Order: sequence, then structure tokens, then C-alpha cells
Amino acid sequence: MSIYFDEQNRIFHLTTLHSDYQIKIDMYGYLLHLYYGRRTEQNADTVLTYADRGFSGNPYDADRDRTYSMDVLPQEFPVRGTGDYRSVALSLEDAKGTKGCDFRYVSHKIVKGKYSLKGLPAVYAGESQADTLEIKLRDSVLQVEVTLLYGVLPEIDCITRSVLVENKGGETVTVDKAASACLDFVTGDFDVITFHGRHAMERQYERTRLGHHAVTIGSRRGTSSHQYNPMMILADKEATEDNGRCYAMSFVYSGGFEAGVEKDQMNQTRMLMGLESEQLRYRIKPGKQWIIPEVICTYSDNGFQELSSQLHQCIRYHVCRGQYQLKPRPVLINSWEASYFDIHADNLLTLAKEAAELGMDMLVMDDGWFGKRDDDYSGLGDWYVNEQKIGMPLSKLIEGINKEGLKFGIWFEPEMVNEDSDLYRLHPDWALTIPGRNPVRGRSQLLLDFSRAEVVEYIYGQMKAILDHNAIDYIKWDMNRSICDVYSHEERLSGEVLYDYMLGLYDVLERLHENYPDILIEGCSGGGGRFDAGMLYYTPQIWCSDNTDAINRTRIQYGTSFGYPVSAVGAHVSAVPNHQTGRITSLRTRGVVAMAGAFGYELDLSKLSADDKKEIRQQVERYKELEALIFDGTYYRLSNPFEEAVAAWAMVAKDQSECLFSAVQLQIEGNMPPIFVRLKGLKEHAVYVDEATAKEYSSDVLMEVGIPLPFVMEDYHSEQIRLKLK
Repeated sequence: MSIYFDEQNRIFHLTTLHSDYQIKIDMYGYLLHLYYGRRTEQNADTVLTYADRGFSGNPYDADRDRTYSMDVLPQEFPVRGTGDYRSVALSLEDAKGTKGCDFRYVSHKIVKGKYSLKGLPAVYAGESQADTLEIKLRDSVLQVEVTLLYGVLPEIDCITRSVLVENKGGETVTVDKAASACLDFVTGDFDVITFHGRHAMERQYERTRLGHHAVTIGSRRGTSSHQYNPMMILADKEATEDNGRCYAMSFVYSGGFEAGVEKDQMNQTRMLMGLESEQLRYRIKPGKQWIIPEVICTYSDNGFQELSSQLHQCIRYHVCRGQYQLKPRPVLINSWEASYFDIHADNLLTLAKEAAELGMDMLVMDDGWFGKRDDDYSGLGDWYVNEQKIGMPLSKLIEGINKEGLKFGIWFEPEMVNEDSDLYRLHPDWALTIPGRNPVRGRSQLLLDFSRAEVVEYIYGQMKAILDHNAIDYIKWDMNRSICDVYSHEERLSGEVLYDYMLGLYDVLERLHENYPDILIEGCSGGGGRFDAGMLYYTPQIWCSDNTDAINRTRIQYGTSFGYPVSAVGAHVSAVPNHQTGRITSLRTRGVVAMAGAFGYELDLSKLSADDKKEIRQQVERYKELEALIFDGTYYRLSNPFEEAVAAWAMVAKDQSECLFSAVQLQIEGNMPPIFVRLKGLKEHAVYVDEATAKEYSSDVLMEVGIPLPFVMEDYHSEQIRLKLK
């Protein structure tokens, strides 16, 4: 069992292969956080120190002992109301508007297997793969119980945390701050690594030195957002890819979030992750239970590569589900950059024929096929096939595409509605708008209130009618605006609407998962605006960014790789000049970059030269040959494209039998010195052979000195080398 309770000292040990996490029930029933770090069998309660700290209050139980204060003790689940003036994990308000709570230990339970969360995504694992710790706390005045849930997956060094809040009293209580994970460190000199961005430039790596201040990220947009990703790393200031202590938190949730790190007056550091608090007010009625979504925690003392690998394993094998969790993904062609809104059977069938000749597996019909939809001002919400525009019934179109040997995929944006739509004219109250105010539009569209069951049921029914009568193999689920006007005709608080909206979204996605298990769903929100572990529970891949520029993508995919596996990253080759940047890169370089993800194309194939078509055919063949290595291999970042003249990465087979090395030269100069890239993860004292040239390399030299990149006089030259163990 990976969870052990030392009854004499009242200390819990949550143990993985390489880490230990310790919690102590102290003399007053408070939970103190003792330790999270390198595995040890010894208790860490010696880290607790007590002294009279001026202006740090003392619980009434402590009587005249001024050395005992929650303001300076490391806590497991800090709450507002105990004298802790740092950022807390939970804040409650009673029916009279008074804020404050005080939770003490009641009981605990240790069980085999991993807990699940009703209506919410969560890490899953069998009884042989995980154990669960439940610690029950109670506030005797409010009559509210909190159950802290811990899932321990020892083989991948991950610990998950979630919280159940249950109102057992006679009056409603309101939550206005809710984090499911907190880590307190009594020592440490840390950096904070976050991933900021904007639409078309998501997950940009940033490392910040933590002083006596707070570093806080989050999203007020109702989604996890393009602006900050809900994943954060706390690292020793000396930590590198291969050395040093580092901790990660990843939120298994797709709505607004808040994550922060602060260093306090005693040089202690607190790390928190949970729901966005600025808009959070959620009432829990008597007898009701409410769930704070899950956070994945992991630790490494061997640097960022190992930390990332642990998150990759957790998400790929214990978050993603369905037949496409591990199954090879179809190489697809998306119609958007070929046709935009001009959806017609003749165009699509021509595109399908050309795609089939190039070895592709699927055609995806993007926006423009439904309702009155010739631009982005109308049609959303009317999910019926516009046969007049397409020129034939959808089933006949799919039949024609299938005859070319291709699967068929389709684009939906189910959460949205245009004012120029039959749905809006029939049910204007179904849109999230504030009575008496003109709504804020985004991409000329409004959001449907997915917190209402009748809205969810209607949209699912429309999708079901299409899926039940057509041979559809893939859905691209898009979401092209943020949430602004939050109001409900059912007299709920805005925080309740935002939280319940996510439950409604997850309900639709779960029904699709259960009722259409053979359909691959790809998540999308203007590209990477909702790229999080919560969506990956329902959609095993997410469109990484609307920006398909290969050079920008090296940075976007670099940042993404810290928290998410290659299999989750939708990455396509598109036309040049690139539609987002105007940059021109070679077809080879675009292919090399896109092969660091679930591969596909965004092109008008009819405009390609014979040489380009030949190269694409070769790319498709190569990707299919390499996909198992790309998806199942261990991913290594070999350079930092934010700081170096090259972007380089590698996938190494688990048995070290082969390696796929990729690099893109980001700048070129006259009389340029040679660039060497050091490889990682190879078998020591071995010889590897370049499959293309038969050149032999010493693995020790490759890892200690590196492989020299050839000097080629062209912008953004790329290399991709497959090395096999001799």
C-alpha cells in the first residue's frame, strides 16, 4: 500500500517510487504539511518550529501559548478564519454574511484504487495502480464537513488532490475561495515557471525568481484560456532540465482557475491551485455536497525533464480515455484553409481524392456546413445540414469520401449561438446575456447557457441526430470566445453559473464519449484556449494553436511539452506564406515541427506542385512509420528556443533501442560557428546508426558533446534523424 498512517505520531505517509508526502494531525486537530520531496521512510515532524511571532494570532485552544499560530505553521488545507493571513485554500460565508471557518480532523479512510468525481474529469487508475486517502474535517459551528481526497499513483510519482465540501447544517453557506491543492515549504529559494500567452501564441515559457511577493496566474474568462495555462512549476533556483528539485501542479478543469505562489514573512513558501476566486460565489444548501476540481501534483529531484515525463505518463495513461488513447491517430486534412466557409461537395470530394492519393486517412469538414452559415455572423446554434449549400445530403457526401478510402470528420461549435439563427429567435433567453444590457459579442457570437439542463439537452439532441444518421469518425469541438455576460434566468449567482456551465459541458462530452466510443474528438478553443487536463479526459488531443507557423510553433510546443504529452498536441502542416505570420518556411521544416504532435494538414492540395505532393506523400509515410516512437517514446527538450539559436527535441524509445532527433535552426549568420546539440536518454557506451546515412555515432559522445548541425544557407533549416541502436 502506498499510503501509511503512523498512529503513534499521527502522521500520514503518501509514498511513490521516488517521493514521500507527509501530513500530521496535531494536538488541536489541525492538519500540518510536513514534507514533500525525495523518498524517505522517516518522519519529518522535526521541521515544525514554534516561537512567539508578533501579530500572528493564536487559536483559542492554545490558551496562553503564543508560540502556536496558524499564520506561520505549514498547513495542509489552510482556511480563512484560523488566524492565517496568507492566501488560503477555502473561504466560507454563513447565512448572515460572516466569513470564517475552522476545520479540525474527524476521521480518515485508506482504500485501494483511485477515487472518482461525480460530473467532473479526474485521473483514473485501477486498484493495483493507485490508493486513495480520505481525510474528513469538520467545522462544528457551520456544521460543514470537508473531505480531502488524495490519489497516489506510485509508479508514476503522481499524487492527486480534490476536496468535497458538504453542508450538514440547517442554513446555506457560500464558498468564495476554493483551491484543491496546497503545498507549504518551510525552506527553499525558488523560481516559478508559468506559461502565458495570447490567441495564436499560447503557453510561452516564463521563469520568475520568487522574492517576498506573490506570483499569481489565472483566468477570468470562463475557460482555462490562451493567456495562462492551468499548470505551474515551482523549482529550486538552480534547477535545470536534468538536475534540481521541482514541483508541478496541473488543474484537471477547463474553466476559470487561479494558481499562485507566495513567500511569507518567515521565508516560507506556499503554492496553491484551484478555482478562480474573483468571480467565485457558490451557495451550498443544507444537505448538499460540492466538489473542488482535481489537481495533479508531482515532484522530481532530477529536473524538469523527469517532472514533465511524470505528467505525460499521468495524462496519457490515466486521464485520456477511449480507443484513441493509445491507438494510432488518423493523418487528416482539414478543409478550413482550403475552403474556409465555401463548403461544397465538389470541393470536398476533390480535396478527398487528392488527400487519398497522398496517403492521408481522413478529411475534416470545418465551419460552414450547417444552417445559414456563409460567414461568422450567422448560423451557430442551428446544427442541421445545409444540403442546398453542400449540394447533396451529408450521408451521400460521406459515402463519396469513404469511397476514396478516407474517414470523415466534422466541425462543431456547440456552446455558441449567433443572434441571426433560428435557435436564438426561438430561445433568446438561452444565451448568456444580462437583461437590460447589450451583450458583449465575441467573434460576433454569444454563448449558450450550458448551466441549464434544457440547453444542454437540446444541443446534445441536435448533435445526436447528425451522428446517428451519418458515418462520422471525428469531431472537432471548437469554442471561439470567452465568457463575459454571466447571468441566469434561474436566479443563480454568477459563480454558480460559471461552475455549472462546466458541468453542463462535461455532461455533453461524457455522453458523446459513452454513446459514440469510436469517434475521435479533438478539443479546440481558437486553437489552444482550452488546453488543459480536464478537456483531455474527454478529447485525447487538442488543437495546439491556431498559429501554424512552424517557427512560432517551436516555442508554443516547447511550452506545451512541460505539462502535456506529444499525443495530446494537434499539429498540422499549413500553407506558406503562413496565414498567421506571413513567414515562409520549407515544407520539410513545417513537417518536422508538426511531427511533434498528432499530425495532419491545413492546405489547399490543388495548389501544390508535383514536388510538394511527392514530399507530402513521403512525410505521411514517415509519420505513420514513426508514430509509435513519437507518441510512446520519452520526450526530451534539447534546447530552449526562447534563448538559443536552435529548437531541438527528441523522442527516445522506452528500451532505448531508437531515437528520433529533430532540430530547427532559428537564426543564421555569416561565418557561423557550428551548433552542437547534446542528446539525452540514450543507452550509455553504445553505438547508434543513422538509418538514412548509415553513419555511426557513439552514444556517450552524442550525450556529452552533441551532434553537429550542418551549415545550410537557408532560413529555418531543419534536421530530423532516426537513430537505431547497433
